[in-house]
Amino acid sequence: MPRVRRTTKDAKDHARRVCAALKRAYPEAACALLHHDPYQLLVATILSAQCTDARVNMVTPELFRRFPDSASLAHAEQGELEALIRSTGFFRAKSRNLLAMARRVVQDHGGNIPRDLDALTALPGVGRKTANVVLGTAFGIASGIVVDTHVKRLSRRLGVSTRNSAEQIEQELIQLVPRAQWVDLSHRLIHHGRRVCVARRPRCEVCTLALICPKVGVSAASEAKATKKARPSSARTGRSGSTAR
Repeated sequence: MPRVRRTTKDAKDHARRVCAALKRAYPEAACALLHHDPYQLLVATILSAQCTDARVNMVTPELFRRFPDSASLAHAEQGELEALIRSTGFFRAKSRNLLAMARRVVQDHGGNIPRDLDALTALPGVGRKTANVVLGTAFGIASGIVVDTHVKRLSRRLGVSTRNSAEQIEQELIQLVPRAQWVDLSHRLIHHGRRVCVARRPRCEVCTLALICPKVGVSAASEAKATKKARPSSARTGRSGSTAR
């Protein structure tokens, strides 16, 4: 049977329902990377590549104590920097990017993190996703939608996006979701992906979005298992709690 193509209105209506459900579930969702200013968020986001936010948050307190701003980081010794961030993985490449980024910020922006997408993505080690994180979280500027592994997985699983690449998913979400919701949507999808809609065994039985989720990519066996776990014991046995007649 040929697949029925959804209309733009249907897609926007579904995205609206998903956004509303996520807002109810995670009204205070925020960036998990601990930071106090745009510089700290930019550094932490660069370190978060191929690393958990929890691990980054363990590393950054000492890193920021030693290098509290772009100017001090620009003059860091690479060996010392590598030692501080080693546990985040890919520490040599990350240290080179951090040093080059800090020097460019000092040279071209007077030590201040730029508030412009093009200026941010021109910095070493800063791609569109990192720039969107900094602009949205540190400056409140919705320049785009952050599409990390959680957002990519959930956008498809929830039926909001039909695309495959992060770039395509971002562009589709931009067309479906009002700009005022872009920043919060990413935070809420990330929270939901970590707590409930995990990659291998999504916890559909406790998901507050289950009724509107098409469960794209979730196997029938996984869904049946989730439904069975969510069903009361009396329903599973076919008996009620009353005395048999």
